[in-house]
Amino acid sequence: MLKYTAIVAAAFMVGGVVSAAEVQSGLGKGEFVPAFTVTDITGPSKGKDLCYRCQYGNRPVVSIFAREITPEVTQLAKSIDALVEKNKDARMAAFLVLMSDEPTKAAPALEETAAKGQIKNVPLTTFASAKGPGGYKIAGNADVTVMMWVDSEVAVSKGFSKGDLNKDTIDQLVVDTKTILE
Repeated sequence: MLKYTAIVAAAFMVGGVVSAAEVQSGLGKGEFVPAFTVTDITGPSKGKDLCYRCQYGNRPVVSIFAREITPEVTQLAKSIDALVEKNKDARMAAFLVLMSDEPTKAAPALEETAAKGQIKNVPLTTFASAKGPGGYKIAGNADVTVMMWVDSEVAVSKGFSKGDLNKDTIDQLVVDTKTILE
C-alpha cells in the first residue's frame, strides 16, 4: 500500500509540474479576436501603426505576445517563421508583439533580433502597454502568451511564466499550429 501511495503522490507531483508551465492567459478557445494596433518594427509596414489582426483577416494566424525578448522568445519566433514559410500555400501568417510601456526604447532590440535570427515572415511589433491590448485577457503573470486563430476565432491560447517557455513547450506550440492549418 505504501508503494502505491508513493506512486500516486509522484504522479500528482509530476502533473503539478506540467500544469505549472502554462498560465491562464489570452482569449479562450472559440472567442472572437478583436482588432488592436501595433507599431511594425521589422515587417513589411516597418515604422507604421497598423492592425495585423485586421490585415490577416480570416487566415490562420499565430500571435506571440511577450513582455521581453529572451532567447526562448527568439527561438519561438524563428520556429514559427519557418512554419509560415512552409505553409505559404495555406496563407499562414504570424506576428510578435512586444508589450512595453516604453515601446520606442524596445524597437532596436526587435530589429537586432530579426536580423540575428533571420526572422523574415513574422513581423516583430511593439504595443504601447506592458499589459497588452485591452480585451485580450493577457495575464499579469504571463511573460509570453501565444494565441492561434483562424476565421477570427481562437483555436489555441497558452500563457507561460518566466522560464517556462523552453524547447519542449516551443516544440508543442509548433505541433499546436496544426489546429489552425487543418
